[in-house]
Amino acid sequence: MLVEQKLNSLLELINTSTNDELIWINGYLNGILSKQVTGVKLVDNSAVKSAVKKITIVYGTETGNSKRLATDLASKAKKLGHHAKIQGLDQYRLTDLSKEEYLLTIMSTHGDGEPPLAAQKFYDFVHQNELKLSKLKYSVLALGDSGYPLFCKAGEDLDGQLNKLGANRIAPLQKCDVDYDIEAGDWFSKVMHALNESSQSEPSLFAAPVIKKTSGKKIYTGKLLSHVNLNDIGSNKETFHIEIEAEDVQYLPGDSIGIIPENKEELVEKILLISGIDGNTNIDFKDQLISVHDLLKKKLNILNLPERVVKKYASVVQQEIPSTKIDLLDLLKIYSVKDENQFTEVLKILEPTSPRLYSISSSPEAHPGEVHITVAKNCFAINDELKHGLASEFLSLLNEEDELKFYISPNNCFRLPDENKNIIMIGPGTGIAPFRSFLWERDSNGASGKNWLFFGEQHFVSDFLYQTEIQSWVETNLLTKIDTAFSKDQAEKIYVQHKILKHGAEFFEWLQAGSYVYLCGAKEPMSFDVEQTILEVIETFGDRSKEEAKQYLENLKEEGRYVTDVY
Repeated sequence: MLVEQKLNSLLELINTSTNDELIWINGYLNGILSKQVTGVKLVDNSAVKSAVKKITIVYGTETGNSKRLATDLASKAKKLGHHAKIQGLDQYRLTDLSKEEYLLTIMSTHGDGEPPLAAQKFYDFVHQNELKLSKLKYSVLALGDSGYPLFCKAGEDLDGQLNKLGANRIAPLQKCDVDYDIEAGDWFSKVMHALNESSQSEPSLFAAPVIKKTSGKKIYTGKLLSHVNLNDIGSNKETFHIEIEAEDVQYLPGDSIGIIPENKEELVEKILLISGIDGNTNIDFKDQLISVHDLLKKKLNILNLPERVVKKYASVVQQEIPSTKIDLLDLLKIYSVKDENQFTEVLKILEPTSPRLYSISSSPEAHPGEVHITVAKNCFAINDELKHGLASEFLSLLNEEDELKFYISPNNCFRLPDENKNIIMIGPGTGIAPFRSFLWERDSNGASGKNWLFFGEQHFVSDFLYQTEIQSWVETNLLTKIDTAFSKDQAEKIYVQHKILKHGAEFFEWLQAGSYVYLCGAKEPMSFDVEQTILEVIETFGDRSKEEAKQYLENLKEEGRYVTDVY
């Protein structure tokens, strides 16, 4: 217990210190206590000279979260006396790897456990070459979503491969879920501790602070308030506007929600029948008892099983099965299980159903206690049989008053700028969802910045999503400009990129005036076509060469003035 005078001094110091200074103080005291050293001479931070000459922080990102985090940590490293260089893996010179002394990598995972496209070249280089990296000291921070079976797989693979090539791990691999700030801070503190341990003979003055981890993402239970098909009669599409009420739900415009869809009851019953197991049988799943029926319906992926799962299934049933993707029901029909005990073993090798992310189309200011999403029912054919996407069909069949569990997936790189800044929003199809959120938010806050929307769909009459709201925003001048492209209303198809080029001169004027550009929707081919068109606009109306146009767009990305959320 401290005497009152010392306690007051301590509280004053804490209350007047920045976050970085508190990390330093905590590490300083922790270093002394952990080494049980007495008589340590306290020195001024400026007197501490780090022997680490250069730290390289690289990132592989799909949505921009890894980049944002890398930039933040590089800034903190510099404040703590280290020389930190930051670079995206798409720009990293591969021949520099063997020359690095300290390499910190922030790697996200997307798709089926894959690295981001921008990091693929680096990832392949490390895995396909016999490199000698015995001089390299490294650590990996992996970003992912624990709802997916191959959680943080790209970062995990990279960490293991660097170690296999002889590199020395200075801090353990840290896997981070969608709410990653605390765990990332914990990893950073361990790295700083290790760096200073290596450069000081005295106990570390930057020992890792003790930070308690969060218990994971918060799961909300919401109730459907509204469920409306936005497409009109004659459309060959179904796009649903779904409003969900949830107590104390917190999010920002630009965020998404994660939903784990349920499998069809009819399919579950067929699997139970062919396997011979009683659906009411309880088995252990992640330390809780759950019935086989509920496990198949609510927890496990039973559709389009990946090859790695089929291989495990073959091992369980002890049969030769070619490498393929196949539904569980078809597997059971062709390569049957012996009995219910063997089927129980099959259940153990099935992967959990992956969550599906949907951009939030509501505003926390305009719609408190609610989350809105915009869902297009995914239709496709396999062997001439009409199929639907699991999640979109699940959501399309819900009714008002139904309950739905979800979590918030933050996207800190897809945020509104200051209220006085102008924005250009490019969102064909369901890509309009976050821009509905943006516009409601700006309307509620009385933002003074101008707003220009590009929207595209197939037909004006049947597919103009949120038409009434958009027309109202035009009438009230919330929308400064709107340009629409309905691709099938004329002989020649017209898409949003054509409208961007048509208004290229004004588009470039907005860029020159400091506007922020947002793109949301299908990754292929839409996002590539739009980006090529913007480059053409910069080149033509900005009177720049191709290389100068590329650099102009790259500068926009670096400044956070050109951001995408594509899928």
